[in-house]
Amino acid sequence: MPMSAVIGNTEKTQNLWLAKLITAALFLVVCLSWGTTWLGIKVAVESVPPLTSAGLRFLIAFPLFLIFALVRQDPIFFPRKQTGFFVFVTLTYFSIPYYLLNYGEQHVSSGLTALLFSSMPVFILIFSSMFLKERIYTSQMVGIAIGFASLFMIIKTQGLHLGHTGIFGVAAILVAAIMHGFCYVITKQKGSAISVLTYNTLPIGVAGFLLFVSGLWLESPDLGAVTLRSWTALAYLGVIASVGGFIAYFILLKRLSPVILSFVFIIFPVFAVIFGSWYEGQPISSDLATYSAILLAGFAITKLPVEKLLSKNAKEHLG
Repeated sequence: MPMSAVIGNTEKTQNLWLAKLITAALFLVVCLSWGTTWLGIKVAVESVPPLTSAGLRFLIAFPLFLIFALVRQDPIFFPRKQTGFFVFVTLTYFSIPYYLLNYGEQHVSSGLTALLFSSMPVFILIFSSMFLKERIYTSQMVGIAIGFASLFMIIKTQGLHLGHTGIFGVAAILVAAIMHGFCYVITKQKGSAISVLTYNTLPIGVAGFLLFVSGLWLESPDLGAVTLRSWTALAYLGVIASVGGFIAYFILLKRLSPVILSFVFIIFPVFAVIFGSWYEGQPISSDLATYSAILLAGFAITKLPVEKLLSKNAKEHLG
């Protein structure tokens, strides 16, 4: 083989490994940025009420999203015929759920919040069956049962009981997960032609404004009393967790299959539990570790329908 061909093959191999390394690094960035989001929210609401906190986060993120959209020359506005869908996304994906998450974290640990929210892909599966007529396989139903049974045991072992404020925090976070799952399915049905940047940019700006103004009216926050720690957390949430994590995820959409990329929702709660335990000074109990592992394993099963994969492999083998 000519020396030039050998050098060419070596360069291709090196480029392939570099591409894989970059992809792995981006995947880790997304897991870390989304895994630390929950701790950031926890710190932010220490001295900023939940409505105001959610609004400030989005108001910080909006100019950066706007610049990113302009650089990529993506449209800012939704198509005129989809104004109603724009309102739906602004309210059910950004405004209400993020207020609920901020409210919930006033009463629930950041690690438990992430574990609760990791149920969101399961709600996507359920709503896809209801609205898109997609099939739920037996193995996925088993995974759902395992996941939610483990989630119940986690809540029980964490000492949250009916009548305590903690249960309202849990309910708020689960409602946020349900709303996100519902919004994802309706988006697949009605907004698949809208670019990812268009989908995020203006809704984030409008939601940030609505949440912040609502916070000023209903919460009357004393912004002068906000601690440096909370401001830092808000800046982190707006710049790193929202924009940085989004850009990394945006790039990964073109590099990985949706199934592999969806495992971000299984991995980031692990980081959230670890960072939350460190910040809040609470050791991870054996019960929490065990039930969390079972929960994430159950939700992972929902992403890999065994029957569908076996059927596909059988058809390929016969073909």
